[in-house]
Amino acid sequence: MERPCPSTPSTRSQREVTELETKSATAARLFDIRRIIGGLFVVYGVIVTIAGFTASDAAIDKAVGININLWTGLGMLLLGPFFLVWLKLRSTLLPPLPPEAAEPHRGA
Repeated sequence: MERPCPSTPSTRSQREVTELETKSATAARLFDIRRIIGGLFVVYGVIVTIAGFTASDAAIDKAVGININLWTGLGMLLLGPFFLVWLKLRSTLLPPLPPEAAEPHRGA
């Protein structure tokens, strides 16, 4: 069985397509919306929770005796990690690579 020469146009284009698919898969995992939403909920949850701990009595009385910043911040701190755990448990499913792309390239 003859192997195509590594410098043939079809082999080069297949290699380029494989590299683009790999980069696309990495970008899909990196910019998954669950990662962005989870991260923002965690960051804002920390900020709002700190605001709840430092709330004045006037602010609590204004919210009818409920420290709304504290409870909202804690809720956000529960929701943020939920998105991040969901991302970890059910990561983005990508289409399988073609068989020729799965084989390692061997130098001549």
